[in-house]
Amino acid sequence: MRVLFVASEVYPLVKTGGLADVVGALPIALAELGVDVRVLVPGYPKVLAGLHARGREVELHGLVGGGPAKLMYGRVGRLELLVLDAPHLYNRPGNPYVDQHGRDFGDNHLRFGALCHAAAWLAGPEGGDRWRPELIHGHDWQSGLAPAYVALMPPQQRVATITTIHNLAYQGVFRADTMGALRLPGWMLDIHGLEFHGHLGFLKAGLWYSDKITTVSPTYAGQIQTETYGHGLHGLLRRRDADLYGILNGIDTDVWNPATDPHLPAPYNADDLTGKRIGKRALQLELGLHPDPDAPLFVVVSRLVTMKGLDLLLSAGRSILERGGQLAVLGSGEERLVDGFQQAARLNPGRVAYRGGYDEPLAHRMQAGGDAIIIPSRTEPCGLTQMYGLRYGTVPVVRRTGGLADSVVDTTPDTLSAGLATGVLFNDIDASALAWALGRTIALYHNRPVWQQIVRRGMQEDFSWRRSAARYLDLYRRALGY
Repeated sequence: MRVLFVASEVYPLVKTGGLADVVGALPIALAELGVDVRVLVPGYPKVLAGLHARGREVELHGLVGGGPAKLMYGRVGRLELLVLDAPHLYNRPGNPYVDQHGRDFGDNHLRFGALCHAAAWLAGPEGGDRWRPELIHGHDWQSGLAPAYVALMPPQQRVATITTIHNLAYQGVFRADTMGALRLPGWMLDIHGLEFHGHLGFLKAGLWYSDKITTVSPTYAGQIQTETYGHGLHGLLRRRDADLYGILNGIDTDVWNPATDPHLPAPYNADDLTGKRIGKRALQLELGLHPDPDAPLFVVVSRLVTMKGLDLLLSAGRSILERGGQLAVLGSGEERLVDGFQQAARLNPGRVAYRGGYDEPLAHRMQAGGDAIIIPSRTEPCGLTQMYGLRYGTVPVVRRTGGLADSVVDTTPDTLSAGLATGVLFNDIDASALAWALGRTIALYHNRPVWQQIVRRGMQEDFSWRRSAARYLDLYRRALGY
């Protein structure tokens, strides 16, 4: 089975969030099941610099967005990559979506339209006798036009298509007058097609034209069919309910493994947590926190945005300090939240630490050195940080939504006695509910036998990609009709 992933980022070459982790790990798990997977990504400078074992190059003529453009075959680790090298579209400072000043690139419709156009070219007869996918699996709005381009092919030439929603809040909406530049016929700009409130919707295109739709947790698959979480697409998603599947993400258990992680000061596992205690002290010293082994250390590794509920933590965080705890935050995002955590660190030296940006090695050390990780999201399609926390024995404190609800088992007398408890959950989107959950977590922390039970149970959970990959393989077979 030949499957083409289409995505705007892939770990370890370029990453702004969990999407890159999924695109970097799921193809490897599928390959172990016998699937021939290639990943099509834009040729950003970091991608071109990190590409190993470069193979042949194919010139592309007539690509959306103009030229020159070519496809480069290569590899990074165990990933087979196809890189769209179009310097006029991708050779820019900044991250994949915004410039160095944080402003959206004005031609993102062309940058990712070209990526989708190249995917359709690979799947069509123009690709000649080269590797041709049987199925295109697109990820998020940046891949949304690929199923639309495939739909324009003669029926006998079309391949199967799947779109995965990683976060429905980001939809890739552009002016309707971009249709011509994207080489899309006017009749597609219709409510039964690409049109979204008078604009062109990339994600809308993927949801309308794909054979199957997936999202990254079962709970989120239900939530996005409601007005509260549907972001204007809930009607379409309800209409396509029979083709919509919620498959919980996995994590790369080789990259995220406290027994072998090269970023940690000492290894550890569920049977011997000595290395975790060493990691906690090392993290406290690294971040300028008091090296107190008895103070519960809460960590946050996240984009600092309202959607992630970090404004609630600014209000509720005092409950940690009042109970003798510490807080360490890694992330960047909305200015008011960054300013808030910076001020909290200034006003509480030795007890609160803040580090801006994203630092992958530090993220690993925080997962290992923390006692608990806070994820108070308003909405969370899946979430990976809670799975990393469980893997590293760092107890998740999460709101009951999306994949957080599917991956963390609340600590209650019943779940404790059954040996199932792995974290602390709360329901309401307000600071008092989070403060209650944080207080409950600290009380559990000071009950050392119970805390050790929760920690070890979480570390025994299997969030590898093996199970999820098997579900994707089954879905591919359905989409292909065998």
